[in-house]
Amino acid sequence: MSKTLGYAAHNHNTPLVPFSFERREPRPTDVQIEILYCGVCHSDIHQCRDEWGNSTFPMVPGHEIVGKVIAIGSAVTQFKVGDSAGVGCLIDSCRECPDCHDHLEQYCNNAVFTYNSPDKHSGGSNYGGYSKQIVVDQDFVLHVSDKLELAAVAPLLCAGITTYSPLMHWQVGKGDKVGIVGLGGLGHMGVKFAHALGAHVVLFTTSPGKTEDAKRLGADEVVVSKNPEEMQKHLASFDFILNTVAAAHNLDAYTSLLKRDGTLCLVGVPDHPHPSPAIGNLIFKRRSLAGSLIGGLKETQEMLDFCAEHNITSDIEIIPIQKINEAFERVLKSDVKYRFVIDLASLN
Repeated sequence: MSKTLGYAAHNHNTPLVPFSFERREPRPTDVQIEILYCGVCHSDIHQCRDEWGNSTFPMVPGHEIVGKVIAIGSAVTQFKVGDSAGVGCLIDSCRECPDCHDHLEQYCNNAVFTYNSPDKHSGGSNYGGYSKQIVVDQDFVLHVSDKLELAAVAPLLCAGITTYSPLMHWQVGKGDKVGIVGLGGLGHMGVKFAHALGAHVVLFTTSPGKTEDAKRLGADEVVVSKNPEEMQKHLASFDFILNTVAAAHNLDAYTSLLKRDGTLCLVGVPDHPHPSPAIGNLIFKRRSLAGSLIGGLKETQEMLDFCAEHNITSDIEIIPIQKINEAFERVLKSDVKYRFVIDLASLN
């Protein structure tokens, strides 16, 4: 075991503070990564504050991790020392179930998440990327292209794959009319990907002031969702709507905008349930209400390669780790364009 430093929440209602803990030494198939940058995800806040009801403390959050390989185990074949590498939301799974065989490890009943998940090696809980280094099995480490700014790649490991995966699953492409609900850490990536895939992209927002920025990111139209007349213009016209909002709200406003056989997909996880949607709104147009969770390792690597090919990264604000508690509060106020990324060089 080797000592490392991080920032941890020690209970649900106190700030994150410096924390010293141990990482295992690399086993034969492990990759040890010096963490250079880690994105700040809204789910980090939910879990640190126990808003989903399953938090274990102390908790070192962070699952949008990029850095450099500093050591490898004797059986590692996929990485070498000095490689740029990433770690997302998953660090292991059972590898034997149908989900794992289909490269959908995120749906494995025994998926091991990067933090706040049981560590089968120590018997404790896994610690995440708000730290100096991490050790992960090579099968759950991702290759990161040197063509892209490393700090701006970090949020792709969650915000990126969370939006890319449903767009791929529902085969979004040229000729499709696609809605993106919310222009935050997830939504701004949804706009970029849908645009890159050739769709006609409509951004839904409660903030009229986001119109110019949404169009810069690739939106063809912007609809202020609080305006009934603007919403009415789009009735029964969308092939697919990706809802990224992580707060409970009325879903009927969006299901009514779907064409026959259209799909509204939820990727934001609120701390309280959405109001129940009107079933008739689904039945009479054979519309679907669906959800999607991140992506498997194969698809996440495909997403990173797609980003390198199309020069896509997240819009970020880099912070020192000492400002993490301030950053949490700003995320809750939507006061960031569009993802905070921690520079771990600040952690001493």
